[in-house]
Amino acid sequence: MDIEVLIDEAIKAREKAYVPYSNFKVGAAALFEDGKIYSGCNIENASFGATNCAERTAIFNAVAKGNRVLKAIAVIGDTNNFTAPCGICRQVIAEFAENPEIKVIIVKNHKEYIVKTLDEILPGSFTKKDLEV
Repeated sequence: MDIEVLIDEAIKAREKAYVPYSNFKVGAAALFEDGKIYSGCNIENASFGATNCAERTAIFNAVAKGNRVLKAIAVIGDTNNFTAPCGICRQVIAEFAENPEIKVIIVKNHKEYIVKTLDEILPGSFTKKDLEV
């Protein structure tokens, strides 16, 4: 996996964000089992609950094309600070993660980023394994 490519795609996706209310742009790029990178941006709505985060947009984009196994994801929000995925996005990442050790790249810019595992940002996650009887 080329982290720099994921970062570049997330940065590009950030510029497509639809954020007329918060003006807080977020971009994400998700690598799936087909080897392709799917990007997404946050999309706000006047009914704030209908807003969709960049991470979920990227993941849902990949799933809509038949993918089910997330290999890595990069996310960028504020370019002056590191913006980690929200709780809902962490749960969606967990749903499609290949394993709890997948890389979550939290980006500030091309040169400054943090690489975490899903397990580090969402320890003890609730997954489909918890629903097995």
